[in-house]
Amino acid sequence: MKNTTSLIDAINYRRSVRVYDENKDIDSEIVKKCIQQATLAPNSSNMQLWEFHHITSEEILKKLAEACLGQSAATTAKEMVVIVVRKDLWKQRAKAHLNYLTTLFGVKPKNEYSRREKFALNYYKKIMPFVYGEFLGLYGYIKYSISWLTGLFRPSYRQLRKSDMRVVAHKSAGLAALTFMLSMAAENYDTCPMEGSDTLRIKKILNLPMRSEINMVISCGIRKPEGVYGERFRIPFESIYKKW
Repeated sequence: MKNTTSLIDAINYRRSVRVYDENKDIDSEIVKKCIQQATLAPNSSNMQLWEFHHITSEEILKKLAEACLGQSAATTAKEMVVIVVRKDLWKQRAKAHLNYLTTLFGVKPKNEYSRREKFALNYYKKIMPFVYGEFLGLYGYIKYSISWLTGLFRPSYRQLRKSDMRVVAHKSAGLAALTFMLSMAAENYDTCPMEGSDTLRIKKILNLPMRSEINMVISCGIRKPEGVYGERFRIPFESIYKKW
């Protein structure tokens, strides 16, 4: 593995920058490359239930800055990346996996597939529909009840309700968000993940479907010295590290 910037350098460089330098532009192609690298982040069942909206338009940046409550990390940003959770696309993603696996394994009689190949195909053909399928949220409680009963006798996966699957999808998107920010740090570009935002307005600005969800809005630019609000503070490691 070769890289001009080590991972620890990128981790140490990354800060949540609140004020960007208006006189320093960033290269949109580099930002795009960092988004591409973010798609390599680990995610649940490799379902990739995310979208990355790369905002470079001054008009949309202005609207998003307002939707982000006018905070300086938004108003001074050169570009933004909005990470969107698309749990509603699970059928398309599962189908894409099946198409890929069919190409990889080849089309052949069922008895000629290896045990591993059968498992992989059944995973996206049967298990993913079981996990992500829902009917007014009721199906999730039926699945949860089955899992709870199974768990009385052996370990069982329990995160099967609609609310659980939302958490799963957002966790995966969060991993991609951090990968993006570290990739940007490796390019000496700065970012700020912004929680304070009107997500409904953002969905309207970006013309997103109703069932999509905003995971994170990340502003991008090059920091001003005053854009980093002091030294890092972290809870003492000894109080949060538990070794078993």
